[in-house]
Amino acid sequence: MTSQTTASATTDIASRTDIERLVNDFYGRVRGDDLLGSIFDDIAHTDWVQHLPKMYEFWEGVLFGVAGFRGNPLAVHRDLASRVPMGEREFGRWLALFHTSVDALFSGPCAENAKARALRIAAVMQHHISSLG
Repeated sequence: MTSQTTASATTDIASRTDIERLVNDFYGRVRGDDLLGSIFDDIAHTDWVQHLPKMYEFWEGVLFGVAGFRGNPLAVHRDLASRVPMGEREFGRWLALFHTSVDALFSGPCAENAKARALRIAAVMQHHISSLG
């Protein structure tokens, strides 16, 4: 958990600032997680200074249609899956932590959309990674 979960979940996701709060809270949870933390820090060697702004852009595009994200998340995750298990357990935990962050900070249609979109993203990623085998 991070200190950014102190706000009550009474407002919806409505701005880039909200997305930044969500992403920061979520990745704080990920980094502290016994399953996912080592994947991001020890195996992927995530550069958080670069990664977090990319994720702000990604989610701003997903939720608000704002262009700006550049990258190929599927290729990155496929490469990572060649070095560490990335299956139902890992994607399930990712999704649970994302939902926890959304629910801790926001409520409303956009928050529900974020959770639904995360579910679809996880399913697509998992499908494409499992088809490598």
